[in-house]
Amino acid sequence: MKIFKLTLAVLLIGMPVNGQPAVVLYNPSADAAGELQQAIKQARDSNRHVLVQVGGNWCPWCLKLHGFIESHAKVDSILRADYILLRINYSPENKNTEVLASLGYPQRFGFPVLLVLDGNGKRLHTQDTGYLEKDDSYDEEKLNRFLLNWNVRAVDPRQYQ
Repeated sequence: MKIFKLTLAVLLIGMPVNGQPAVVLYNPSADAAGELQQAIKQARDSNRHVLVQVGGNWCPWCLKLHGFIESHAKVDSILRADYILLRINYSPENKNTEVLASLGYPQRFGFPVLLVLDGNGKRLHTQDTGYLEKDDSYDEEKLNRFLLNWNVRAVDPRQYQ
């Protein structure tokens, strides 16, 4: 039943309305640089990291990742507790070239791609989401592990002394 609901959610998310996706997760006209600075400040102020998801409304796996997270309470809970989520658009309308260059060209891994930044904006990790997949979806255990392994507590060197 979970697989059916996830499949249905992914299909509905990507369902075009008048030639446009029904759900728009990525905004090609957004000020990615400004939003990134705002997310970094919010992360610093709340002692969390920034999780940057780079992709586009054209990308079925980007939409699928969104549906997967929303339909898996534990993944969603970890994400909300430990991260400030920022989606950065990559599409023919706006490739956000300068912002992505400042983040180490994560688009080389395909889409979606995830980046973990600390509260100062330092890039801690770039994650090829292909390694978080299972069959034709994502793997809950892998996503949970990824999020937990890159949260503030996990990268705090004081806990390993």
